[in-house]
Amino acid sequence: MTKTRSTFPDWIYDGSEIPDPFGYGERAVRFLRALKHPKSRLPKKAFQLDPWQERIVRRIYGPCKEDGTRIVSSVVILVPRGNRKSSLAAALALLHTIGPERVSGGEAVFAASNRKQAAIAFREARSIVQADDRVSSHVKIYDAHNSAKKITYPADATELEIISSDAPAAEGRTLAFALLDEIHVFRGSDLYKVVTNGLDKVDNSLLAIATTAGRGQENIAFEVIERARKVARGEIDDPSLLPVLFESPADVNIASESAWRRVNPGVDHGYPSIDGFRRHVARAKDSPIERESLLQYKFNVWLDHSTSPFVDMAVYDKGNRPIPDDIDGLPCWIGADISVTTDLTAVVACIPYGDDYIILPHFFCPAENLRAKGEQDGAPYLTWAEQGYLTGTPGNVIDPRMIEAHIRALCDRFDVREIGFDRARAQAVMGPLMDDGLPVIEISQQWQIQTPALDTLERVIIQGHFVHAGNPVLRWCFSNIAVHHWGNSNRAFRKDKSVSRIDGAVASWMAVSRAVAGDTGISVYSTDDRPEGILVI
Repeated sequence: MTKTRSTFPDWIYDGSEIPDPFGYGERAVRFLRALKHPKSRLPKKAFQLDPWQERIVRRIYGPCKEDGTRIVSSVVILVPRGNRKSSLAAALALLHTIGPERVSGGEAVFAASNRKQAAIAFREARSIVQADDRVSSHVKIYDAHNSAKKITYPADATELEIISSDAPAAEGRTLAFALLDEIHVFRGSDLYKVVTNGLDKVDNSLLAIATTAGRGQENIAFEVIERARKVARGEIDDPSLLPVLFESPADVNIASESAWRRVNPGVDHGYPSIDGFRRHVARAKDSPIERESLLQYKFNVWLDHSTSPFVDMAVYDKGNRPIPDDIDGLPCWIGADISVTTDLTAVVACIPYGDDYIILPHFFCPAENLRAKGEQDGAPYLTWAEQGYLTGTPGNVIDPRMIEAHIRALCDRFDVREIGFDRARAQAVMGPLMDDGLPVIEISQQWQIQTPALDTLERVIIQGHFVHAGNPVLRWCFSNIAVHHWGNSNRAFRKDKSVSRIDGAVASWMAVSRAVAGDTGISVYSTDDRPEGILVI
């Protein structure tokens, strides 16, 4: 059995040779060491380039092709907060603005989700420039309030500017260098695409991504980091991408200082604070919120969306198994969480299959809203629609006829025993199905119903019987859940407490709990105001 290669950057510490046939790595190091920083404690305020940072610089600029162009065109630096990534990023940008990597007329940018974040690295670059009269006398700095923040080097017409998530304003740029700062908080992928397209216009350009760990898997940050992991493990052969990934496993011992030191490369050089780490650990012992903060920002663990998860998503992922081929005609229970106008709608079919419960989810959203809703929810709705997991219904509001047609198709394919709805939003879909004699039921969303239903769903997932084939929309919904607790172990899914959509998870608890119960097993009750012919659960 082949052992999976670690993603940890051991090459930073092992003293291995880094090729530098043209001396560009050495040249870059010399330039950075010649800079000054106003907060430096070194003699003459010399820029502090610590050994771990120097190895990264040499690895970026040293290895070259025969024509002298760099092999590395992008570097992904995943490092916990407090490890001075902004200072390193600013120094790299100056290499391309005033240093030996500059090209005449070259553009460099700091890009972030908002101008405030982008300005952090810019202020570092500005401070470095202003700390040395030899440098500041040859550049111009534009830093007026509410105007473009820019550093220019008139002698070569190079410039360094900040841009933010106002991606359309950045279209058309031709970039020699770009820093994407804290990509884990980007909403959507527009800014990422604008920057990478601008870099592709120039030979020998460099993309630097510097970020701490983020949350969730349905975002551009996770996609970028996951590709870097695959390169680090040797699963993808891409020498143009340099992964520098300081991250801990999800089950890391939060009390372990050695584990913390391993992923914080600056700690041997005085940063981040060890005492601050110990204080954070003490707070995390009694606070789930502090524990999540500790894991994400100091241990660099990539988390799922919810801060109050329903189940461990690693356990959920064990259900990523193929859907059997012989399920047609089997008994089936359906749960539907219907949106009123513009939001996501989920229909989940649950088919008992031996000890397992086969889950067939499908999602709907108005076609005209796919991009806007995806950006709002931080999810790739357009991609999911292209992959067939989500249907865009015509217009800018949800079309109940398409949901009805999907449920009817499920009824044709399976022996559907129940179709469960929350009646408050589902009248337009429930009515026609009920008129045709299909087994429509109303399932109350009150905690008295949800508590036993969630217990059932949780048990099925933990036992590994929730077979979902890795549907990405459903996984996203489950990762967004925030469970609201009452006394005596009562609980419910609360949309208003969750960070984003949980519709697929809501439809799942309805479908799975009723499938497990079959025709009996959960007490049901009728209400005086129920529509005739509808069973109310």
